[in-house]
Amino acid sequence: MPSGYKFVIADDHPLFRGALKQALSGVAQITTILEAGDFESTKSLVAANEDIDLLLLDLSMPGTSGLSGLISLRGIHSDVPMVVVSAHDEPETIRRALELGASGFISKSASMDDIRCAVQTVLSGGVAAPAGVDIGVERDPEVSDLIKRLQSLTPQQARVLGMLGEGLLNKQIAYELSVSEATIKAHVSAILQKLGVDSRTQAVILLAKIGGDPRPTVQ
Repeated sequence: MPSGYKFVIADDHPLFRGALKQALSGVAQITTILEAGDFESTKSLVAANEDIDLLLLDLSMPGTSGLSGLISLRGIHSDVPMVVVSAHDEPETIRRALELGASGFISKSASMDDIRCAVQTVLSGGVAAPAGVDIGVERDPEVSDLIKRLQSLTPQQARVLGMLGEGLLNKQIAYELSVSEATIKAHVSAILQKLGVDSRTQAVILLAKIGGDPRPTVQ
């Protein structure tokens, strides 16, 4: 690309964003690296920049938790390659991220060379996963069914579902997406049908099941 690549780094830790920028400095033809420290800023950057070549996304930032953020961002810009970067690198988290549309997964414990290699793989059209990790298959039939249902959503439906998960009302979603409230009601009805639930509350509960923060709860 003569004009160079445009990357977005979305992580709430400035030091780690700096480390990622350093790792990316070894990738040729980078001209722009945009940064976001929370989910709202990330959504704004993705929506405002149609020429993003790659998004590096932390799973746990203010404003979102877990894979629900990936689902929502895929709804905003489904053709932008998104690589999840997380300290929570259990095989099930990696597998579910890839099944939900991520183009790669990078552990926060990865070396600079491993990060560069993963980025180059994705920029070349491949899928990057940590070497030596057997991501296996989904053993929870409920989660497997839910992932298939989520995969059936259109990008706009995925975006609306993410906004439902943020607690927004239909009229607020309509305002943000610059469409009529009737259009949002139609999207919500289609989402409920595809997810096999009767209410938006149940849809949000399902989203939390797959999108919840992978960190163990400490009492």
